[in-house]
Amino acid sequence: MREQVELYESSGGTKAPPYVIRAARGYRDPHGNKTGAIRKTPLMRVKDRNNYVLIGSVGGAPNDPVCAQSARQSRCGNRDETVVSPMRVREVKDEGERSRLWRLL
Repeated sequence: MREQVELYESSGGTKAPPYVIRAARGYRDPHGNKTGAIRKTPLMRVKDRNNYVLIGSVGGAPNDPVCAQSARQSRCGNRDETVVSPMRVREVKDEGERSRLWRLL
């Protein structure tokens, strides 16, 4: 993952798959320890109008991945090619909206 982020950032997003890079501070490791470090995660770029759609999954397991938990808890930023912007995370709970977004993916 680190190599993918480095390639993306060094090329301005031109030499990597269609990602956005999500950066968050105050990340909690798998043991629940708050590290305060900035973690960068490459995520597939899926846009819905002016919004990005993020999917958190652990291969279909009932628990969320650590990055999804961290997204709900921390301030984070989003990098799409060379544009960096703040990001607010909102969990979609409405089943109709979830179905619409899933079809978009």
